[in-house]
Amino acid sequence: MSAPLSRIALLATGGTIAGAAEDPTRQLGYRAGAIGVQAMLATVPGLNSLATIESEQLFAIDSAYIEYGHWRQLARRVQTLLARPDIDGAVILHGTDTLEETAFFLHLTIDSDKPVVLTGAMRPATALGADGPMNIYHAVSAAAHPACRGLGTLIEFGDVLLAARGLQKRDSVPGAFSADQYGRLGLVKDRDVFVYQRPTRARGGFAVPEQLPKVNVLTAFVDLPPALIEAACQDADGLVFAGVGNGNLRQDWLQALAAAAARGVRIVRASRVSNGTTVRNGEVDDDAYGFISADNLTPLQARILLALGLTRDRSTAALQELFNRY
Repeated sequence: MSAPLSRIALLATGGTIAGAAEDPTRQLGYRAGAIGVQAMLATVPGLNSLATIESEQLFAIDSAYIEYGHWRQLARRVQTLLARPDIDGAVILHGTDTLEETAFFLHLTIDSDKPVVLTGAMRPATALGADGPMNIYHAVSAAAHPACRGLGTLIEFGDVLLAARGLQKRDSVPGAFSADQYGRLGLVKDRDVFVYQRPTRARGGFAVPEQLPKVNVLTAFVDLPPALIEAACQDADGLVFAGVGNGNLRQDWLQALAAAAARGVRIVRASRVSNGTTVRNGEVDDDAYGFISADNLTPLQARILLALGLTRDRSTAALQELFNRY
């Protein structure tokens, strides 16, 4: 007698995976989020042999328009679904533009060992060779597979299984996402899931607040005027500054950031290098200036951790400990 199928909650939020264009040869100029979840699932043969799907359309937008209110709604709904004993995992269909940010927010706020798998598409659903149906199939395969339990929030995209931490959209072709050597966990082929490594950093543990503290991101560039740093820190609770190399700072940038830190703005020193690690007290005396080092978190994901951390404890020591753990 075969084992009963897993029950997977599938939440649609819009994006290219639900996009529609008048011409099937067009990959640009489509309407994101135009196709409902039931119509999308109907394009995936064999899905019901993988799992029993419980689907819902949470919202239907271009992910460039994702706001904190969407994150709050999504995280709370996923947590509620995973708390049900009959639900074995969750799949979220999401636009690719902000997927790396949504994934990390869920990674920090969802407390469950049940798999949460995000996926999307680089071609609209109406395009020739649309990549969405296979990504949906593989995401459900991963969410239903016991090897994916306890890994935190995952991303399945183009056959690759990636961790939320370190995720970045790197291209505009179907294999758009990468997490470098730190976050590629395995592969999904048809209904087979291969996990080769497991994340070691912490996950979950953060409540979903009604509002997030205001944290901005600024990236270093040649001739960046210190006035931009001052503007980014105005009325902000925190700033992630993506410096050069090892999060290095020119002297005038350092002075502007130090002045903001002295006023109580929490400064995270990150790197604009895609795979850069910002070593605490390495090139900059973080202790002396009251800075926090981002380790190897991307600036966008460092922003999310800082914002959530500020809802707990505003001290630099406590915030640095979060960056050391997560």
